[in-house]
Amino acid sequence: MSTDQIEMRNTRRLSLPLEQPTVDNLQHSLSANTVPNAAVVHENTVPDGGYGWIAVFGCAVITWWFVGTTYSWGVVQTALVEQGVSGASTLSFVGSLTVSCIAILAVANARIVSGIGAQKLAFLGVTLLGGGEILAAFAVDNVGALFATVGVVMGVGTSMCFMTVSIIPGQYFQRKRGLANGIVFAAGGLGGAAISLAIERLLDVLGPAWALRIVGILTLGSGLPAAWLIRERAPAQRTTFVDWRLFTSLKFDLLFLSGVIATFPLFVPPFFLPLYCQSIQLKPSVGAAMVAIFNFSGALGRIGFGLLCDFVGPLNILFITLLLTGVSMLVLWPFSNTLVPLAIFAIWNGIASGGFFAVMPTVVGSVFGSHKMPIAMGMIVTGWAGGYLMGGPIAGYMLGRYGGVEGGIMAFRPAMYYAGSMSLGAASLVAWMRFRIDATVLCKL
Repeated sequence: MSTDQIEMRNTRRLSLPLEQPTVDNLQHSLSANTVPNAAVVHENTVPDGGYGWIAVFGCAVITWWFVGTTYSWGVVQTALVEQGVSGASTLSFVGSLTVSCIAILAVANARIVSGIGAQKLAFLGVTLLGGGEILAAFAVDNVGALFATVGVVMGVGTSMCFMTVSIIPGQYFQRKRGLANGIVFAAGGLGGAAISLAIERLLDVLGPAWALRIVGILTLGSGLPAAWLIRERAPAQRTTFVDWRLFTSLKFDLLFLSGVIATFPLFVPPFFLPLYCQSIQLKPSVGAAMVAIFNFSGALGRIGFGLLCDFVGPLNILFITLLLTGVSMLVLWPFSNTLVPLAIFAIWNGIASGGFFAVMPTVVGSVFGSHKMPIAMGMIVTGWAGGYLMGGPIAGYMLGRYGGVEGGIMAFRPAMYYAGSMSLGAASLVAWMRFRIDATVLCKL
């Protein structure tokens, strides 16, 4: 009997009930080191509540700020384009660099968190996130300085915050892990909605510098106390930066590649909805409102799909989120030339794409366990670097190539088709992985 067949049979026995410990068969199949007994005990004694809800609240506050500010960059970007600071493709690169740091530094942060702990990493992340916004307030007229402050300083802070909130819920929750992750990442969607509207108002009244400065101060004022609430039940395993043996598993490879592809289109709508509204002669305030609707819908998607993971299975839900994301950009957005269909698109795409971020940590945690999650999550998220960094700029290049904002709806369609196709490609890889594990359609997986 082949190793692949043994791995598949073990996975079928362990993957269906998510409340059971699930990971060690994959580790044995990779000839990885045996998990220490303490880790197994930790996995079997997860409280599914208690102080975990306090830790989830702390993670949610941090996620409010680091997700909310990155998803609101499109509003600031539109204001800077109007002021002639730079073009849309260049400024979208600034926002993309912020998000791409999550992937670029994922493996390093996995190593750091195992050394200093999640709470200290959260303190560092919030400090850099808020401090970067305050520094950016002095750089709004210089695109190079924006790359340094928004792109790098805020980016490093964002990456540290992401690693923290990705690993903490899994230490306290097993049967309710999907719900816990959903709550944490739903806060990011709500933050994006609130911050988008707030920044739009601040831009009108005070200008970009004070808008960034105020958001930075609020980030520090609420994010640092939230970081103090984070406590680890068990320290993350000290490990190497990369466990190359994971790549000998086809399941890991497919999950890794699906994430690589899926991240290219995820930030295209929030970065370009304000410019799209401008191209179809809607007011700038409508663009900010569309981003707010997108982010609020993302909050619903994060918590809704996170909860469904506990009942339907995280792999099934991951496939559904990617499928719905792709269909919305291929079928609905290209024909949204008035306010109502555009709002429907923002809701649909926000719900679907928002679910991706809540579901992926649940998938990784259910396969590898909370004790191995930092290194596994770090490796998978590292693969997102290309999509985070280039997804928005590729769409911006296509927009400029086909006529720019002045070109109207037709100029945006190539970017829409590119983004939608990438989402469907990622969905097909997840489907391949899911049906290799179990070909039963209605199986919880």
